[in-house]
Amino acid sequence: MKNTILSFVLLIAITALQAQGQNGNVIRQSACGDATILHQADSIKQEMIKQGFIVVKEASMTMESEYEMPVIVPLNQGSWYQFIFIGDASSKLYEVRMYDWNEKEVMYQKKMWGDVDGNIIRYDYVPRFSEYHMIKPLQVNKKKKKDLCGYVMLLKRLK
Repeated sequence: MKNTILSFVLLIAITALQAQGQNGNVIRQSACGDATILHQADSIKQEMIKQGFIVVKEASMTMESEYEMPVIVPLNQGSWYQFIFIGDASSKLYEVRMYDWNEKEVMYQKKMWGDVDGNIIRYDYVPRFSEYHMIKPLQVNKKKKKDLCGYVMLLKRLK
């Protein structure tokens, strides 16, 4: 009898945990496939590889207008990194903020739709400490589109 009750309680707990992951309380990052953004990313990657960088991380991601998409990356002290964010071409504003482990903002960059390379934000960064950093890209779309495509790349310079 005890085993039956215990099995029943475990079954309810497992079902509740599975339901929690499916009801929208958990944010899952999903990829997107905007051909223009993928072409821009490939061109930038080729250019950076020629300059002695290697790709550490890259991902396409579905974003929503006016919402940040946090990306957490481990960075090594003294290494030269370049971070690149490519946003949807129909957005009017692009921002990237970077925070260190202590949640101190260490970088901020903003671009507008009319700027040269307006949908691309690139910056170099050399961390003072080996620790995780949080990068928060954001874009604001003119048409308030729900499913915007964004692309992030982290490259590291080889010595």
